[in-house]
Order: sequence, then C-alpha cells, then structure tokens
Amino acid sequence: MSIKKIVILCLVLVSVASCKSVNKNKEVSSNEPKESSSQPNVIVILVDDAGYVDFGFMGSEDLQTPNIDRLAKNGVKFTDAHVSATVCAPSRAGLITGKYQQRFGFEANGTAGIGLSDDVVTVADVFKKNGYNTYALGKWHLGEDNSDHPNQRGFDNFYGFIAGSRSYFPIKNPSKEKMLQNNGERVVFEGYMTDVLGNQSVKYIEESKDKPFFMYLAYNAVHTPMHAKKEDLEKFKDHSRKVLAAMTWSLDENVGKLMDKLEDLGIKDNTIVYFLSDNGGAHNNDSKTGELKGWKGNKFEGGHRVPFIMSWPNKIKGNKTFNGLTSSLDIFATSIAAANIDQENLQLDGVNLVPYLTGEKLGDPHESLFWKKLEVSAARIGDYKMITLNNYGSVLYNLKDDLGETNNLFSIEPNMVDTLQTNYKNWEKTLMNPLWDEGKDWLKVSNHVHQSLMENKEAAFKDIWNPAFKKAK
Repeated sequence: MSIKKIVILCLVLVSVASCKSVNKNKEVSSNEPKESSSQPNVIVILVDDAGYVDFGFMGSEDLQTPNIDRLAKNGVKFTDAHVSATVCAPSRAGLITGKYQQRFGFEANGTAGIGLSDDVVTVADVFKKNGYNTYALGKWHLGEDNSDHPNQRGFDNFYGFIAGSRSYFPIKNPSKEKMLQNNGERVVFEGYMTDVLGNQSVKYIEESKDKPFFMYLAYNAVHTPMHAKKEDLEKFKDHSRKVLAAMTWSLDENVGKLMDKLEDLGIKDNTIVYFLSDNGGAHNNDSKTGELKGWKGNKFEGGHRVPFIMSWPNKIKGNKTFNGLTSSLDIFATSIAAANIDQENLQLDGVNLVPYLTGEKLGDPHESLFWKKLEVSAARIGDYKMITLNNYGSVLYNLKDDLGETNNLFSIEPNMVDTLQTNYKNWEKTLMNPLWDEGKDWLKVSNHVHQSLMENKEAAFKDIWNPAFKKAK
C-alpha cells in the first residue's frame, strides 16, 4: 500500500472514530429535521378550475377542506393573488416559466401541437441543473410533442397524463395523451385518479431521501368530468353540490397525506409548499367565485384571481394574511431565490415574495399586472383595472371600492384610462404574436361573454355546446 493511501485511510478512521464519539449517547432518528440552512424542498400543488371561495380558508361553509385549511393556517394566505391566464394551458405555461407566456407565443388555450418553445427555460430545468430531484405529477397540458414531454422540460420523473382532461377512473383503451404514464410508459391503475396521484406524491418524497426535491403536483381535480368515488358521494348525498363536495373532499385528503408525510420525515419546516388554482372556477363544475364577477375564461376577477397559499415554516411565520398584489409568476423567482440559486439572466416577470412576507420589504410585489388572450386584454395598476374587448370598447374599475366590477369609471377617470392604456401598450410591444388561436366558435363565445359582463348582463351562453350558442350561430 502506498504512503498516500495509508495517510488517507488513517484520516478516514480518525474521522469515523470522532463521529462515533460525538454520537455515542445520541439516537439518530430517521425523521430528524434537516439543518435549517440546507436548501429547501419545493412543492407546487396546482388544482384545476377551483372556485375562489370553495375552500374553508377562503370562507366556504359547505365544502370540507380541513387539510388545506391547516396548510393555510401554517402559512400565508394571499388575498390579491392572480394567475397569468384565465384558462388552463397558458396559465400553466406562465407558472412553470416564471414569465408572461405571451412572450413566447403561448397565448391561447390548447397547444395546437406546438406547446412550449424549445428555448424556454422551466423552473424544473433550473432546479435539476442545481442538484435537485425533480418530479411532475398529474395534468401536463403543455404540449404533446416529444420535445414538450416533462422529461424533456427538466423533470427527472413524470407520473401523469399529457391531455387537458380525462376520466378520473381507468380508461380501457386510452389515447397516448389521456393514458396515465410513468416517463412515457403506460400505467394501468385501479381506483380514483386523485388518490393515485396523491399516493405517488408520497412515494416520490420518500424516494428523494437526503437530496432536495422540486415537485410540481398538478391535480386535475376539480375539472370536469364530474367524477367522484361512491363512498364520497354517499358521504355528501344530501349536499346541494354533492359531486363537487365529494371531489373536493378527496383532493383535501390527498393534500393531507402529503403534509403528513413531510411531517413524518421531519422535513416539513424546510419545505416550501404553494397551493393555488390554475384559474378561476369553471361555469360547468358547480364552483363558486363569491363576490367576484366572471369565471374561468374571462378577464373579470372571477377568471384570474385565485386562492393562493405559501408555507415555509423555517422562514415565514404562519397564520398570516398578505394583501399585496401577487402573481403565480412569482413562484419561479421565489423558489430559486429561497434555494440560493442565481437567476442566470432568466429575465423573469415574477418577483421573490419572501422579503415581503418577512417584513424586509413593504408594499406590493407588483405595481402592475397584465392579461391578454387573443381579442381580450386587461391591465391592472394599483387598485385600478381596465378590460378591453377589441372592436367593442373598454371598462374601468376601482377594485378597492368595487371588487365585483360593476361600476364602470371609463368616462369618469380619463387620466387613469390613459395611464393604463399606455402601460398596456408598452407591455404588449414585448410580446410575440400568438402561435395559435382557439377557432371562430370559441372566439364568438368569448366576445359574447365579455360584452355581456361589461354591460352587467347575464350571458346567454358560456360555451360552444349550449343550445343558445348553436341557435345564435
């Protein structure tokens, strides 16, 4: 044996002996917390089409969500939080890239076979590059090409489905897009999709062991089809929103499984957990938006203001409410800042929320936010918001005084109109043209809905399947 090897061996033996001496009278538990200085784990729990007031922490009195409410109590509840789009796919594109999705042409719903631009960087890309295990579960809806597959967008493991929706129960011969898969290989499952995804999320956390992880847990609940387990339907058999109540209960149970596992492993305090909906409640799933006007698919508050929680016990005191203007775009910037990862000239539109939640910074994280999908746009500065429908006109609201968006101030406050229009046009100049649209039928629905709501009228139809729409054609 060489002298160098002998020296190294001696050093190793001394180190081991020292460790044994230090830990001689100490039991090391498997669920002992990691050091607070270590990089945090990050979990994004994204639910689908949930109503703004359909959780206990948001004021619901008829839907039971004890586990999600517990998460809110241990963290921060945001009252003025928004997603970057009012429909599924572009909202997810904004969240996962940390920038307005219109910057890379992902403006309309669906993906048109194009999906995410090949050169756009996802939050999973960044975490994977910096030594994290990365997991995506559930609904993807960000492209169907091989280049759009989660395994090609920064995720080590994907356990979910590519399409925008599917049955919650097994499908005999599913399409490639609707099949449940594990990294491209079909998974034949039994039971209920929400449970299957919840169980897998727990399994991934156990498998990550000592390596930090980033998990994107995108439940398809409570998106249509309205499917629930028999036992949950029985539990809520007399409920006025029976199926939604049962679906929400199952969702909550599985969030509880996840939180319990973090607790059991001793890593809850150093895990950042976000909980939010991808857009406002849909008109066809029995959801409620409370005093907010509108629903999924339109630019009123009911379309893009969402329930939003952030929990990180090591750094942020729980049982807090934050009223500053916030966006789902902030998840990317906040998460990598918390992990001490450099932004690497990513040019993110989101901001780090942590200083605002610890009191290091005061005021609103955003002075302004913008929305755009094809012919409809909206701009928010401070308390004021303007919605514009091309070839029709605009409405202006003061959300502080009129959260329900009924009192149009457009002709009363011309200076604010000018300010919003100027800021919106400057933002619009930074965007690409949309790479696809949604077809003339959905364009007609959108025009009708927005015009009706701008006039404080009830929309005659809200989708292309309504008999009133077919008659109007």
